[in-house]
Amino acid sequence: MIKGFKEFVLRGNVIDLAVAFVIGVAFSAIVSAIVTSIINPLIGVLFNASTLSNALPVTIPAIAGGKPATLVFGAVIAAIIKFLIVAVVVYFALVVPINFLKKRAFQKKESDVAAVDEETPPTELELLTDIRNLLASSEATRSGSEPAIGRGQHAGDLPTAQ
Repeated sequence: MIKGFKEFVLRGNVIDLAVAFVIGVAFSAIVSAIVTSIINPLIGVLFNASTLSNALPVTIPAIAGGKPATLVFGAVIAAIIKFLIVAVVVYFALVVPINFLKKRAFQKKESDVAAVDEETPPTELELLTDIRNLLASSEATRSGSEPAIGRGQHAGDLPTAQ
């Protein structure tokens, strides 16, 4: 049971997810400070409220002598703005560069594969076939006859003596 847990934790994607979570929490604190300190007051000015979290209040009257409930739609708008800022920054700071790097790595890998294919030396079988054909050709030249054709070959496959 411990071995299975160890394999699970040491997988690359689990560690990547943990790192992403920690960075996300730290980044969320930065975005919260920007939204709370800069954006909320600016939008709050439009609605005559000190901050966006106090803007657009709707009070629902109490039933049977209870306290009235207040719905603050400005807080929801602030949360949406915060989410959009996080999404935009994560997209442009993480997703776009990583996709670009993946694309470049894929292109480099493709060019490396093409270069390796061009530089691949002939196999042993190909070399032996060439040697056999050359020997058959030189033997035919000496004897003045047609070269012997090997199994699975046609007369057009062998060089002819001229």
